[in-house]
Amino acid sequence: MGQSTPLNNRAVLVVEDEPLLRMMAIDLVEDAGFDAVEAADADEAVRILETRKDIRIVFTDIDMPGSMDGMKLAAAVRDRWPPIDIIIVSGHVSLSEADLPDRSVFFSKPYDWQKVVATLHRMAAH
Repeated sequence: MGQSTPLNNRAVLVVEDEPLLRMMAIDLVEDAGFDAVEAADADEAVRILETRKDIRIVFTDIDMPGSMDGMKLAAAVRDRWPPIDIIIVSGHVSLSEADLPDRSVFFSKPYDWQKVVATLHRMAAH
């Protein structure tokens, strides 16, 4: 990783183990005007976050294989990378605001693309 990584704060890390759902989320992120970076699980996401300084938002599913699920990833992001905002999605679990780390938002699948795009823009604006 050289200096070619743009520091425009427009990169969103999409963490989703289902390839089709990951591709759809990447399309949503890119259509909203952001650079999408993809990870198939939380372990890969952490490796990416350790090397890239341009990730502004993490968009993660909860239910994933590996050493941690999306909620544990969100907690790790909040602890290790406090400036990063988090969007958490799930088709199996429903969360209240009290269940979420600071500066994170939850959407149930199937999520409303327009609401997710609006949230991405709001998060990137601050």
